[in-house]
Amino acid sequence: MTNVDRLPADLLKRKAVVYVRQSTQAQVQLNVESQRRQYELVQEAKRRGFRDVEVIDDDLGRSASGTVARPGFDRLVALLCAGDVGAVLCLDASRLARNGRDWHHLLELCGLVEARVIDLDGVYDPCRANDRLLLGMKGSISEFELNVLRTRMLDAKREKAQRGELRISVPVGYVWHRDVGLGFDPDARLQEVIRLIFTRFQQLGSARQVLLSMRAEQVHFPRPSDGRTLTHFDWTPIRYRNVISVLKNPFYAGVYAYGKSGKQMTIVEGRARKSYKHRKPFEAWDVMLREHHDGYIDWAEFERNQEKLAANAYGKAGDVKSGRGGRALLAGLLACARCGRRLSVAYTGRIPQAVYRCNRFDMPPRCMTFGGSRIDAAIGEELLRVVEPLAIEAAQQAEQMHMDTLNEQRRIMELELQQARYEATLAERRYAACDPENRLIAAQLEKNWEVALRRVQASQTTIALSLTNPVWQAAEIHLS
Repeated sequence: MTNVDRLPADLLKRKAVVYVRQSTQAQVQLNVESQRRQYELVQEAKRRGFRDVEVIDDDLGRSASGTVARPGFDRLVALLCAGDVGAVLCLDASRLARNGRDWHHLLELCGLVEARVIDLDGVYDPCRANDRLLLGMKGSISEFELNVLRTRMLDAKREKAQRGELRISVPVGYVWHRDVGLGFDPDARLQEVIRLIFTRFQQLGSARQVLLSMRAEQVHFPRPSDGRTLTHFDWTPIRYRNVISVLKNPFYAGVYAYGKSGKQMTIVEGRARKSYKHRKPFEAWDVMLREHHDGYIDWAEFERNQEKLAANAYGKAGDVKSGRGGRALLAGLLACARCGRRLSVAYTGRIPQAVYRCNRFDMPPRCMTFGGSRIDAAIGEELLRVVEPLAIEAAQQAEQMHMDTLNEQRRIMELELQQARYEATLAERRYAACDPENRLIAAQLEKNWEVALRRVQASQTTIALSLTNPVWQAAEIHLS
């Protein structure tokens, strides 16, 4: 140790703070050598004469770019303000800060309390002009280095995405194969459920009606049980978010999309904070490659679906509206001639009767209200008169559509039974391979086996009950 590096005795009476930081959780788990070298700075502080050494490692896995809260750095600043710190030790300037604001704020505090900054190159006194200049250059280089690294990585990632080769996360129904690249998930049951959603939406024209019809048939939808890896699923009753996410995702139309969401910057307590996953419109996406992979539907059908979903916004003036169910024949189809909004339906009376009315509250009184029994009867008679010449053909088409629906239900139930049998066989094999002496594991494996067997029995019971239904029996006769 040279005379230049020797520290005053009054500083050695204070504590030395070793600041340990790594930018990401992956670095914490994999770059253990960097972590070990930072912790070895404790011995360096003792070699320089400090007896009280404190290690601050609260920021492991946190970036120093200034957009992430760092409780460890805030704790270091608090200790400096209290005058308890004689020296701050770090591996290099990038460990302390990657932005000029935090770096110069730290140097200012060190200068006020005459604390030293120590790295592997030497000891720096922020009160001296030359040392202050050198530390400022180190901080600027560290900030510039971060920007260069980030720019290079993002540019490379964007170039790879423009070729459609970047392996982004894909929705349920697709997997990245090791050799052939992107393709359908080999699970036939999963494919069948996704195709069923598109088929039902084409028939019914409403995402909510698709949900209600599939719920009535007790259709299940896969939910990932292993986070983002999407290799294991739990089959749960289908929800509206499942239906709408499938219908609105262009990936199912063979489109490779990258940059669908953006980030926003806000100032919170004087610090920049980034928030991600803010959706962007189609035309603002960074990459959009059509016919990139096999799709469950084509692009033309996807565009029709989006137009239909947009038109289904309830009460929106000037758009076509699909039927919303209920006993009223024209529910959701009539518009007010005065304001253009869709008429709502209410059921009143001891024997509920449909009443159409306009509920525009910013224009009292209501534009119109009228009973629906006479108009429904008149429209029904007119419809029957128009379709009467084609009654036989229409009945045959309706019967065929009904049979197709029953066939879809049968395929889904058979796939559920097939998967339940596989899971039961797998649970049996695991139980048989377990050491009987290991009672805790054996008991849990036996319980899993029983749950799988009950699932098989439930699927078999569902199929057996469907076969006793007269509608299913008629379908069997029709198919035979």
